[in-house]
Amino acid sequence: MEGAAGPKTVSAPAPTPTPTPDPARPELRRAEPARVPSDLPFVLSLAVLGGAYTLLIVLLVLADFAYTSADALGKALQTPEIRYSIRLSLLSCTLTTLISLWVAVPLGYLMSRFEFRGKNLLDSILDIPIVLPPLVIGLSLLILFNYPPFSWLSRWVVYEVPAVVLAQFTVAAAFAVRTMRVTFDQIPVRQEQVALTLGCNRSQAFWRVVLPEARRGMLTAAILAWARSLGEFGPILIFAGSTRFRTEVLPTTVYLEMQSGNLQGMLAVSMIMIVSALAVLFVIRFFGLRKIYG
Repeated sequence: MEGAAGPKTVSAPAPTPTPTPDPARPELRRAEPARVPSDLPFVLSLAVLGGAYTLLIVLLVLADFAYTSADALGKALQTPEIRYSIRLSLLSCTLTTLISLWVAVPLGYLMSRFEFRGKNLLDSILDIPIVLPPLVIGLSLLILFNYPPFSWLSRWVVYEVPAVVLAQFTVAAAFAVRTMRVTFDQIPVRQEQVALTLGCNRSQAFWRVVLPEARRGMLTAAILAWARSLGEFGPILIFAGSTRFRTEVLPTTVYLEMQSGNLQGMLAVSMIMIVSALAVLFVIRFFGLRKIYG
């Protein structure tokens, strides 16, 4: 009688030999990873193109500061013509900013929250002051006040201080509207919907929920409108003129000082506008909308 059989041994399968690449058959060769080219030429080209423009702007500002002195600047600022233009500029820009916000907040909210027929047409109309040449805007205002009912007010508006404010407002309000629309786009609609479900109507939800959230955007729109008004020249020159001690603002002062050959006075006013622009940019960067100016 045969004894009990022991456990059956299972032998491991022999390893499959790795085929040796045949030099005569290129398709059997192992593919080598592709070599990624360096990004240095691309980055350098971006730096050169962008840096050239940045350097141009910096050199423009430095050239203005280097060409004049503090004494000449102070002397020019003591002249009654320039002091009058500074006062009128501050007054007109402030009025323009307030009126621009009064228009920009409802228009920005309307364009952000509602869909209606003709919205794209309205959006295009609101952008017209941005894309039109400034001189054309001034000429259009001048022609508009030749027709009633605007012609009835022509003697109190055209070539008077109200013309300065109206010319500034026509351009600055377009930028304020665009800023407020982006502001309302950034505010979640859900917050307003929750207020509506809790018993608020649309008006109450706007004043209690939406508008407090839009305060930073309103600040940005106000500063942008003020800065745009300060630098407005073409519409004012055509519609309000550049009469000394009457409709003279800072941009037209630069023009008048250049016409009279007073280079120091022109540079003094330019320094005021440059410093104002830098201050406005700082405030916008610090308090403003990252989506627009980030």
